[in-house]
Amino acid sequence: MATLLHIDSAVFPQGSASRDVTAAFVKSWLEAHPEGEVVYRDLAANPLPHLDITAVSAGADDALRSELAAELAAADAVLIGAPMYNFTIPSTLKAWLDQVIIVGHNAGPGVSAGVPITVVASRGGSYAPGTPREDFEFVQNYLEKVLNGMFGAEVDFIVPEMTLAPMKPEMAEFIPLAEASRTKAFEEAEQKAKELATRLAA
Repeated sequence: MATLLHIDSAVFPQGSASRDVTAAFVKSWLEAHPEGEVVYRDLAANPLPHLDITAVSAGADDALRSELAAELAAADAVLIGAPMYNFTIPSTLKAWLDQVIIVGHNAGPGVSAGVPITVVASRGGSYAPGTPREDFEFVQNYLEKVLNGMFGAEVDFIVPEMTLAPMKPEMAEFIPLAEASRTKAFEEAEQKAKELATRLAA
């Protein structure tokens, strides 16, 4: 039985592109692997405290950090909803990373080598290579370095773009691109979930 650690960090409980796509991923995962387990953390509904000197000093002996590190270590796959806020990840997700990365305990290139981590990195506009705001992209760049560099994980991104187009008149011309990106994100989530569930259940 494979375990999926599912983390959402979008502020809005409804109407969130990242939450919609992660939900589709989980649904597809369970359909392909019904006996699989899903461990869920909603960092917006239940935010973690910021790292402080007490937790840093305690390291793996800190109860919360030990719990979070154990969840990550027990996961056969990880799913993270990471919407772009002010060009980077939500502070709640950064708090989770700061708490779960324990130097001298679980931080190292080979610790989670090969563990698949799927990140749904939604954003209101586009920051893809060749776009005017390409150099403002600090979600994929950051998470790739942290998750692969600190854990040696296998990181894959699903990127729904232009999510604000239907809500902003000045972005109306990008609505077809937004719809195409959303459709692609759902297709990728469902396909990736099925592939991982099948692979891990074997």
